[in-house]
Amino acid sequence: MNQPVVDVIIPALNEGASVTKVIADINKTIVREIVVVDNDSTDDTASVARLAGATVLTEKKRGYGAACLTGIRHIQSKAVAPDIIVFLDSDYSDHPEEIPMVIEPIINGNHDLVIGSRALGNREAGSLTPQQLIGNRIAVWLIRLLYGIRFTDLGPFRAIRWSSLLDLGMKDETYGWTVEMQIKAVRKKLRCTEVPVSYRRRIGVSKVSGTVRGTFLAGYKIITTIFKYA
Repeated sequence: MNQPVVDVIIPALNEGASVTKVIADINKTIVREIVVVDNDSTDDTASVARLAGATVLTEKKRGYGAACLTGIRHIQSKAVAPDIIVFLDSDYSDHPEEIPMVIEPIINGNHDLVIGSRALGNREAGSLTPQQLIGNRIAVWLIRLLYGIRFTDLGPFRAIRWSSLLDLGMKDETYGWTVEMQIKAVRKKLRCTEVPVSYRRRIGVSKVSGTVRGTFLAGYKIITTIFKYA
């Protein structure tokens, strides 16, 4: 693949303190468009992201998957389709400068979906909570048991071939987005791989792992999604 067209989708909910750092660390020479989907924030997320050079969309229905789907619909409306879509978080826990490493297996033509694995990469102490670590291990174990493929992470930092993404028919609007993508990719026989990525403590408090309710709901949705497609 020669110089692919790469677009980035960044869901964001009340991440005004961090989203500009994420945008600043993206290599603009390899990315055509940075799409920040403001998921009904009550802070200045939308305005600071726009000032930083991103295309800002609004999705009033809160949910990680809902924001991602809004970003996808925007890109579908473009005259020239991208080759690759990158997803990453807006809290500055991911390292956007590692995008070239994440998209490389797709550019080389060997893979369709690449997961940035925090489990395989350099992880700052405390960047993942104990409940995240335990939940992640249970989830990837279940995927291996039920689907016969070994993942080490359900991390949000990932890249996928645009045509493959459309073929998956993504639907989840909440916490099951990442695991739905991986399971559907396996069922569609996409060529999947992982690359080690760095991970640091996020800026601010997580809406998911930072609360008991968020942790429970995310865990429940991930597990039920794994069994749903089995």
